[in-house]
Amino acid sequence: MPANLFLAAGALLGATGVVLGAFGAHALAARLSESNLGVWDTAVSYQLTHALALLAVGILLRVSAAGSTALTVAGWGFLVGVLLFSGSLYLLALGGPRLLGPVTPLGGVAFVLGWVALLVAALR
Repeated sequence: MPANLFLAAGALLGATGVVLGAFGAHALAARLSESNLGVWDTAVSYQLTHALALLAVGILLRVSAAGSTALTVAGWGFLVGVLLFSGSLYLLALGGPRLLGPVTPLGGVAFVLGWVALLVAALR
């Protein structure tokens, strides 16, 4: 089950990352400050990078004979990271409440957890 979830989430985040990147470049370019466009671009970049990481985790889970707790933790770290990190940056770029600022680093921690879990899986 986690393999299919991570594959589907990776594909969905990849598709929406492309759409949000194009939206930022075309529809928001004249409406947001240069600083907020930079925030938007950072959110898109991290979303697309971790969409690929989710696809890799899903594939690795599918080909592993017994599954892996470390891979599952990695997948959840990447997914939660995108939701918290990129999600908060999108909202902040659009003028969301500054209260969202502390959410962004929590997403970063989730990303790091995901990468460390992937390292653990690779070393086993």
